[in-house]
Amino acid sequence: MKDIERIQTGVRLEKRTLKVLKGLAEYLDLSLGDVIEGIVLHAFEGKSPFSKETREQIERLKVVYGLDLTSEDAHHLREPPRD
Repeated sequence: MKDIERIQTGVRLEKRTLKVLKGLAEYLDLSLGDVIEGIVLHAFEGKSPFSKETREQIERLKVVYGLDLTSEDAHHLREPPRD
């Protein structure tokens, strides 16, 4: 184990993406922060953070929550203007 310091942060995410992440955290019995941290650390090293079984669960969660976004959409998302 490595000793670290964590800080609280506010992050805005697309609604369905967050629902899938929360569902995944529940499935893995981890906190949402631990899931996000693990994804980021794997991505920093160019590694996939998920096993085949976990990817299959993610696909099921995407269907449940209607998440149709892909990595192709990553830098092309925008929120409609607020009135």
